Amino acid sequence: MPYPKLDRDQLSIKKLDTRKNKVYIEKDHIPVTQKPTHLSKLGEQLITKTATRIRFARQQQRSVMLTFGAHTIKNGMAPTLIALMDEGWVTHLSTNGAGIIHDWEFAFQGKSSEDVRENVDHGQFGIWDETGFYINLALIVGAYQGLGYGESVGKMIFHEGLQIPEISFLHEEARMKIETNPDISAAAIDLAGIIKKFKLQSGFMSISHPFKKYSVQARAYELGIPFTGHPMIGHDIIYNHPMNHGAALGRTALNDFLCYARSVSNLENGVYMSIGSAVMSPMIFEKALSMSQNLKIQDNSHIDNHYMLIVDITKSDWDWQKNGEPPMDNPAYYLRYCKTFQRMGGEMDYLTADNRDFLLGIYQELSHKIV
Repeated sequence: MPYPKLDRDQLSIKKLDTRKNKVYIEKDHIPVTQKPTHLSKLGEQLITKTATRIRFARQQQRSVMLTFGAHTIKNGMAPTLIALMDEGWVTHLSTNGAGIIHDWEFAFQGKSSEDVRENVDHGQFGIWDETGFYINLALIVGAYQGLGYGESVGKMIFHEGLQIPEISFLHEEARMKIETNPDISAAAIDLAGIIKKFKLQSGFMSISHPFKKYSVQARAYELGIPFTGHPMIGHDIIYNHPMNHGAALGRTALNDFLCYARSVSNLENGVYMSIGSAVMSPMIFEKALSMSQNLKIQDNSHIDNHYMLIVDITKSDWDWQKNGEPPMDNPAYYLRYCKTFQRMGGEMDYLTADNRDFLLGIYQELSHKIV
């Protein structure tokens, strides 16, 4: 017998516009011309070094990847991330599930970030209708269309809506492709089930995003630059909504992971920047690099000359470049993300810095917009 499960259909779900928010994107976004305020001398040196490596990577048509935690979005850094894409400096962006959510909420309502302590106590944390309804629906539609996680949400924001197929069409497609393309068949059945459960009308579902100019994933979709989302089951507030669908999450997240891995496979003479992502970034990177090395070795090649800059606010006095991996009795050994990236070959530097200061610094160094 299956384990008993909590019934999300019984939740009391409130409208998003009734939620108190702590960050307002129009007021709180950081302009690209703002001067970094707390960069150390080492930080300035590493930014200059990283910018040099980025310029070389772009000349060689190699990957320049920027992976970040949700606070990069919540801290109002969308204008800088968008500028880095617009000017051609980065070839791939990636974040976790919360980064996807904050970016969407800013685009949809211009504000994000609820009071977790207060709302858990009131049984309301994350139980908001529009966030759970629209993001999950975008992923279910995106899974049917063969899209990735970030791509699905970015497409919805950019087009300000979703195309909902006829149930009869989905049933017929599932029947026709069950042997030739069972993945599409299954995704069609999943989408048909959601359309029926929520009584959705076929055709274009208009979803206004009045602040979409601040959406990093919408701009990435428009430019054709991969913006991949790498969620973990149960980590994000969209899992609280009855629209949430595990199979769609898995399909879109796997598509994004494989897209991410392809960018990693082009990292020879490239650059990987990991900003404030202590778990997701190192974990997906080591698997993607292993697969990439496997394929390179079969082709009598290897990825050796990649540069990795790891940025976080945690202080570390350990010289990873000079001394390698610290012994187990040194606290630096448990700085997991540094330990993981240091094992990935190539060259790695660690910078203690606020994500706002680093991103402003690297953009201004690359574009020569020093203020």
